[in-house]
Order: sequence, then structure tokens, then C-alpha cells
Amino acid sequence: MKLKVIITGATGMVGEGVLQECIKNPAVEKILLINRKPTGYSHPKIEEILHGNFNDISPVADRIKGYDACYFCLGISSVGMKEPDYYAVTYTLTLNFATALAGQNPQMTFCYVSGAGTDSTEQGRQMWARVKGKTENDLLKLPFKAVYNFRPAVMRPTKGARNVKGIYRAILLLFPLFRAFNGTYFLTLEEVGKAMIHIVLQGNPRPVVEVNDIARLSKFGASADKTAP
Repeated sequence: MKLKVIITGATGMVGEGVLQECIKNPAVEKILLINRKPTGYSHPKIEEILHGNFNDISPVADRIKGYDACYFCLGISSVGMKEPDYYAVTYTLTLNFATALAGQNPQMTFCYVSGAGTDSTEQGRQMWARVKGKTENDLLKLPFKAVYNFRPAVMRPTKGARNVKGIYRAILLLFPLFRAFNGTYFLTLEEVGKAMIHIVLQGNPRPVVEVNDIARLSKFGASADKTAP
């Protein structure tokens, strides 16, 4: 099976890492990037749409049909944000985009980048975890073929990545030590990308994909890379 995928957030570190894996993986034949600004990437697989309002994608609705998967990597940090502002971007924008996408692609698999520690009960004390939990829960109600909520923790950027924030440059240097301390909690974005591709091809028993699940699924993706023609 050859995949046609949509990626959002490819101008950020996580989205760029997933994009790099999709470019490399022979199972992915077409990549549609939807961003507010150009990624700077050029490849025969890539088509790019610049669109400023993710709450309303009706102007590009005719260009988002016929895709097998969406890797929704768009997101912001909650640091310094009030709950209504964080909610507007993390929940409202995501659900508006996903709802429109489901209407065009009912056979699509939607992969949402959430985070380790997300609160599925929506009742916890941490604001970001409650909002992420509600986002995950309501995405599962949409009429997609499948929805998977990925909950990575600390991630190492892929070599050659352009969108790496200062703190992650330090992680690049210390990652071997972190990884030796905990072989799964500290993931690479290569592993996240491989796991996302694999889960679209093969599925997963549970919609919530925790750190250990990502590490496990990435190994299947790595095997597929080696055996693919």
C-alpha cells in the first residue's frame, strides 16, 4: 500500500521530523503540507499549501480529498499562556481542522501529536493536560477510519533539522546519556515518524499511543524500511 499523507506543523520541530521520515519512507508516495509559512523543503513527493486560517479550511477543501492519513503536528507550548488562549489553539483549532478533514476523507487515519501526561479524564490540575485530554477525546468522536493520539515525551531532533529550539540543541548533546538512563522515554523524532507511518499501515489495538508504544511501533517501521523495494 502506498500512502498519501497530509502533515501540519512541518515548520516546527516535530512536524519537520515526521516530514523527513515520510520523505525517506518508500511506503509514502505523496505528502501534502499545509502551513502558514513555507517549509523550505522541495521534493517530488511534496505539495505545499500556504493557508493562514486553520479554523476554516474551506478555501482549500477541494485540495485535501483522497488522502490516507493526516499527521497533525501543529501545536504550541502552554508556558505563560492563559487557559482560554491555549484552548483556542490546542482544542478549537485542532477540532475545526479535523472536522473539515473528516468530511472530505472518511477513510482517513488521523494521528494527533499530544503529549506524555495528557489527562484523559479532563479533570486534573494541570491546564495543558486537561485541554489535551479533551482534544484527544473529541477527536475520537469524529468519523475517521481511525484516530491515534500520540503521547511522546522528550524527543531528539532528526539530523539536519532546521526547526530546533535552543533547549533541544542541548538535548542533542546529552541525548546519549538520557537514552542510556531510559531507553524508551527519550525518543528520537525518527522513531516517532516511523511509528506514525507504521500505525497507518497496520493499525494499533489502542487509540492512545504512549511513549513505550511509539518505541515499539518504530521498530516495525524500521524493518519495513529495510525490506521495502
